[in-house]
Amino acid sequence: MINMYEVSETNKMIEHENLDVRTITLGISLLDCIDSDLERLNRKIYDKITTTAKELVATGQEIEKEFGIPIVNKRISVTPIAIAGAAACKSPDDFVEIAKTLDRAAKEVGVNFIGGYTALVSKAMTKSDENLIRSIPQALSQTERICSSVNVGSTRTGINMDAVRLCGEMVKATAEATKDKDSLGCAKLVIFCNAPDDNPFMAGAFLGVTEADAVINVGVSGPGVVKKALEKVRGKGFEELCETIKKTAFKVTRVGQLVAGEASKRLGVPFGIVDLSLAPTPSVGDSVAEILEEIGLESVGAPGTTAALALLNDQVKKGGVMASSYVGGLSGAFIPVSEDQGMIDAVNAGALTLEKLEAMTCVCSVGLDMIAIPGKTSASTISGIIADEMAIGMVNQKTTAVRLIPVIGKDVGDTAEFGGLLGYAPIMPVNEFGCETFISRKGRIPAPIHSFKN
Repeated sequence: MINMYEVSETNKMIEHENLDVRTITLGISLLDCIDSDLERLNRKIYDKITTTAKELVATGQEIEKEFGIPIVNKRISVTPIAIAGAAACKSPDDFVEIAKTLDRAAKEVGVNFIGGYTALVSKAMTKSDENLIRSIPQALSQTERICSSVNVGSTRTGINMDAVRLCGEMVKATAEATKDKDSLGCAKLVIFCNAPDDNPFMAGAFLGVTEADAVINVGVSGPGVVKKALEKVRGKGFEELCETIKKTAFKVTRVGQLVAGEASKRLGVPFGIVDLSLAPTPSVGDSVAEILEEIGLESVGAPGTTAALALLNDQVKKGGVMASSYVGGLSGAFIPVSEDQGMIDAVNAGALTLEKLEAMTCVCSVGLDMIAIPGKTSASTISGIIADEMAIGMVNQKTTAVRLIPVIGKDVGDTAEFGGLLGYAPIMPVNEFGCETFISRKGRIPAPIHSFKN
């Protein structure tokens, strides 16, 4: 049981160390909304979301006030729209109509984002999947709160390279469609391998088809808390270092467990998981990069960075699983560039490159996240970067993702401004040697030999 003593113990973390509950995400199944008539489908979707989520924001605010725990975002995830819209949508334009309906519903209930504008195509694409993917640029440019994701690979099925090629084209098209906002649409589009279906964090959240009709998932975050704790063990050995991270992750996760339990009880919705990912913000003192530097690096990106990140990620997970029986989602350390001031500083100093970030993704929670690249970068190069990251996830049996932002009209040396939690990012150089012939091959990369476990 969680008691008030544990809550009071975290007061200092909340007030001085940037501890927060990053999101309460209400998952809503749209399977019972499926209809062959597009107008009826949109009406059912709107009614289902606005009815199920009508108390979400108010409940989150009540919990914030009662326990003094900041809850930064209230969000919704829905059944992948490529599935929910398959019977009614015959073209990309039809899917855009659903995107607009989702956006209106999100605005009506007051949530920050709604995720699930999603296609799951790790082995092959249906016509519905392809139409949704092709609709993404238009959908993200004509809505405010929609987040989109595509799962193009898994350890069990391999990598769907046809989908990888198409996603590279859609990333570039989304950048063009939102170029007046520094290609902001791409910040709401993530390409996955091994996507979890209980992830509360955007842009990759969607409700898996094996989930309940509605479910509460909570994502907590505390890079600043971990950084402060590690300051007390400077010069100590690895045992003390690891124990400190584990104990801190335990406390952070208990806060998430408390909020999840309260939200579940008050909304009458089952509790799903707590995601204990260390998700940074642009705020000073809320940086995963600063944790790695506290561990002993002159700058993130220096030799030893990947080892330090592996240590951090593992200890966060070990501490978290002791604090909650239902840890899920991604759970570990995020390494976005634009959302982490320490990462931005390392890029500007020349210590951190795209290639080093790719190496780090072998051991972190997600992958190449919120990275601004030159707007002139070709679609095939973007697809190549996606393919590399998907291969890391497939072979290592872990979730990996790519959220690249080719900022139209900007080049290396410029800065892209996204605002809010998305922050800003220096434009990072990309290897200019081509891979178009490779990306143009049709079919899929087979699953690795260790995928055969039946």
